[in-house]
Amino acid sequence: MNIRSLTRGDGVVIGAAVLLFIASFLDFTGSANCSGELAKYCAEADTVNAWDTLSVVMSIYLAGVIAAVLIIVSRALPQPRKIAGLDLGQFGVALTLFAAWTAFWTIISVGSAGPGIIIGLIATLILAGAAVASPLVPALQAKLITAPAASPSPYNTGANAGYGYPGAQQVPGQGYGYPGGPQQGGQPSYGGQPQHTQGGQAAQPAPAATDQQAGAPAAEFAPFWFAVPVARPLYGEDGSPTPIAELAPGTWYLAVEQRGQALIAQTQDGRRGVLQDTTGIQRG
Repeated sequence: MNIRSLTRGDGVVIGAAVLLFIASFLDFTGSANCSGELAKYCAEADTVNAWDTLSVVMSIYLAGVIAAVLIIVSRALPQPRKIAGLDLGQFGVALTLFAAWTAFWTIISVGSAGPGIIIGLIATLILAGAAVASPLVPALQAKLITAPAASPSPYNTGANAGYGYPGAQQVPGQGYGYPGGPQQGGQPSYGGQPQHTQGGQAAQPAPAATDQQAGAPAAEFAPFWFAVPVARPLYGEDGSPTPIAELAPGTWYLAVEQRGQALIAQTQDGRRGVLQDTTGIQRG
């Protein structure tokens, strides 16, 4: 059963069914104008509720509750089920109309209506109205239980990710570019190609020559963005045991060089240092 498929109309149906069930325990008849010897019988009549009359409790109160259960089950089931050729939901709607119809004529026939039948009539009317109107009214078709919002990424990969986000827009002259990113101060950033203009028109960048065409050996390292899973120290390139900075999770940093298993990383303020522990890092 898929509870998330329930709508606001189904929520009204559930609330009306609960109210109807509570009303079945309230006094079915009210106080009559009597005195003398009849006062004893009037007091006894005030204690009567719907459960004292089988026909009333079955045709109004339990019929409405059962109808609500059929409607909710029909909404939650992945495949429709049928009773006597009718869909469960359709059968439930018909049963709510029957309960409201019976409650209406019952309250008319009762000489002195008590809170049990009055609230019961109101609940059956709400129940039948919500069951009929749910497929027709857009406001009642909204989801009763909405899906939870997606939790933010621990590596700050949203659209406004700030410094170091591999897909974020960089402002020329500010921050540090990413591999293949926009130019900074007129120079390409890490492998970008400079663009030359001629006659005021921007020229198309020339295709980069392959290593085979240039006859140069294949590059052993290319700068890349990475994020650390936990806070890790960044040591100086001079081998000092004192960390010069700490890399925090949720921020992208630029690896500019590799030394064995360690990486030379660049921070937001331009400091470079050695990241000795590279286990579990996420490449951008």
